[in-house]
This record gives sequence, structure tokens and C-alpha cells, in this order.
Amino acid sequence: MARKRRSGEMFSMSFLDCMCCGFGAVILFFMIINSQSKVTPTDQTRALQAETNRLQVEVLEGRKNLALARTSIQKLKTEDEEAKDQISIIEALIAELKAELAKYDKDTLAKIEHIEKLQSDIKSLEDEVKRLLALKKEQDEAGQRVRSFKGEGDRQYLTGLKLGGDRTLILVDRSASMLHETIVNILRRKNLPESEQVLSRKWRQVVASVDWLTSQFKPESEYQIYMFNNTVEPVLKGTDGLWLKADDGDQLDEAVRQLRRTVPKNGTNMHAAFQIVRDMNPRPDNVILLVDSMPTMDAETSTKAVIGGNERLNLFYNASKLIPSGIPVNIMLYPMEGDSQAAVSLWALALQTRGSFISVSRDWP
Repeated sequence: MARKRRSGEMFSMSFLDCMCCGFGAVILFFMIINSQSKVTPTDQTRALQAETNRLQVEVLEGRKNLALARTSIQKLKTEDEEAKDQISIIEALIAELKAELAKYDKDTLAKIEHIEKLQSDIKSLEDEVKRLLALKKEQDEAGQRVRSFKGEGDRQYLTGLKLGGDRTLILVDRSASMLHETIVNILRRKNLPESEQVLSRKWRQVVASVDWLTSQFKPESEYQIYMFNNTVEPVLKGTDGLWLKADDGDQLDEAVRQLRRTVPKNGTNMHAAFQIVRDMNPRPDNVILLVDSMPTMDAETSTKAVIGGNERLNLFYNASKLIPSGIPVNIMLYPMEGDSQAAVSLWALALQTRGSFISVSRDWP
């Protein structure tokens, strides 16, 4: 009997085993991968979580700061509005104060102008009173004067000069320097005729000063006028060493006329002039010296053509030693160019003798 053929099987045992082994290997492989995947994502998640938390904190801080900023901005806006309101109030107050101040200033200015006008009126009245009192005094004194002097204008001619005393000695410098204030013009005028030299402005001013001084003498007093250059002599010839009566007006007029005719010339011998102060008997109780510079000699003649400043200063000091103590020397200086020591030295002499010192201006008397 023919053998019956076995029917074929789709899967054999070996195939199933292989499939099972392969499947198991796949499962094992996935299990290994799954286990590795569980470890790695966990660390990453933690890191991401931490970063997320940090960002959340920053977001919260940002929101908090934003809220604070909004609050601050709102507060600043409120304060700004309040400040604007306050500024408006202050500006209104300032405007009000300015208006009130302007009103007060206007009233005050009017009061000040009124006060100043009153003060000006008071000063004018005071000046008028002083002028009237001075005029009355001058009129009273004029009634006692032997002679009068008329100057230019209505003004006080001289203040500070001491004119008192019972015996007044006037010493007048008539040296060549009295021709002008500058050395060049002095040399130029020395070459002019004497008729023109005697009309020199400076010398005429000196003569006018003597004219004014003699008008101030008291009637009961005595006087003498000496003029000096290299020598010394009285203005009125024949009166050497004599005291003249001030109440003789004609004699005073003649003395001024003689002085006006005198021509300035030669050097300055102050030694001889101060010797007169010592020799007068009785001695003067007031001396008035009209001079323009320091001395250039101590005798009638001199061999020196040129004399320096220190030598002139020594001549002055030696001459001033001749003045007796207790006699005030009042000095009227007519400044000359280049003699810088004259003013200081003569001022010191006036101070030492308790006299006065005056630098005479060009428009006096």
C-alpha cells in the first residue's frame, strides 16, 4: 500500500524557537533602551524645571518691579501735579506781592523825593544863613579895617591862615624865580625889559596876596613888610627896624604900591630874611612868609653858578635855626617847577613853629 504523504506544516519548531528568541531579544533591547531613556530625561527635566523655576522667579520679580514702577510713576505724577498746583499758588502770591511792592515803592519814592526836596531846601536855607552870617561878619570886620580889598567874585578868600597878633612881620620873596612857575620861562622873562618883568603873572599874584593880607590888619596892631632876594630890605625905605601902625591906611597903600613897582631878580637868601625876625625889637608875634622855593644862598653874593637840592636843603635848615622859639611862621607857597623839597620842608617849619602852611592856587586872591 502506498505510503500516505504527510501534509506540510507552515511553522516548524525551530522557526518558532528562532522567532521567540528574536522576539525576546527585541523585548530585551527595548527594555534596555527604556531603562536608559528613563534616567536621562529625568536629569534634563530637573534642569529644565530648575530653569523654569528661576524664570518664574524672575518673572515674579519683574512683575513686582513693574508694579512698584507703576506705583512710583503714579506717585510722581501725583507729586508733580501737587507741585504744579503749589507753583501756581506761589506764582500767584508773588504776582500779588510784586503788585503790592510796586505800590509801596511808588509811595516810598514819592516820600523819598519829598524828603530829598525838603533836605535840599533846608540845606539851601542853611547855606543862605551861613552866607548872611559871613556877610554880616565881614561887614562888621570891614567897619574895623583900615583898608579894604576887592577880589574876584563873592567867596571866602583864605581859610586856615593865622592873622592875629599885635606885631605882624611879612617877608616877601622877590627873587628871580617869582617871574614864573617854570625854569624855562623864568630865564626867558629875565631877558625882558623890567617894565614887562614887573607885570609877570606870578609876581602880581604875590603883590595881590600882600594887598589882601594888609587889609586884614587890626587898626590897633603894628606891622612891617620886608622883601628879600640876595639881600633884605623894608618895602618902605627908611623904616628898617621900625614897627609901623596898621591904622595908617595911606602908609599901607604906599607899601603895596612900592612892592608892585619892585622887579624880582637875583637869588634867594632866606638866611638874611630870618635874621630880620631875630633882630626886630620888640620881636614879632606873627610872621607871614611868601615864598616859592628853597634858598640858593646864605650871603649877599655866591661863587656857585649851580646849587644842588641837598645844598639848598642845608641852607634852609641853617636859616630856620635863626627863628626864635615861640614865634609862629605862617607860610604861603607859590610852587615852582623842579623844587620838590620846598613844600615838605616849609610845611615842617610851619608845623614846628605852630604856624600854618598854604599852597596858593593860581586864581587866588
